[in-house]
Amino acid sequence: MAIQIPSEILDGSMLAFLTKEDLYGYTLTQKFQEKFDISESTIYPVLRRLKKDGYLETYDQPFQGRNRRYYKITEDGSIRLKEIQKDWLTFMLTTNDILEEKDD
Repeated sequence: MAIQIPSEILDGSMLAFLTKEDLYGYTLTQKFQEKFDISESTIYPVLRRLKKDGYLETYDQPFQGRNRRYYKITEDGSIRLKEIQKDWLTFMLTTNDILEEKDD
């Protein structure tokens, strides 16, 4: 995809992935990269920002002698996701209207 992904869409997508289950960083990165052509170096700053803003929280879980850092959406994160989804719908419909407009 040649279109750059705006930060609001990155935020919303990240929050949406976490509505179903808590995920640790590597798995979350893999799921994200299945959908978008984006580097890990872009994903982790998004996660840090969402955590700083109170939309995510983290906890560590031991796995095979190491800790995995899991990300969990907060109540504020769920509220923010709904706002982004609403804004996205308006933006998408307006953009589709313009892009699909035909001269009659």
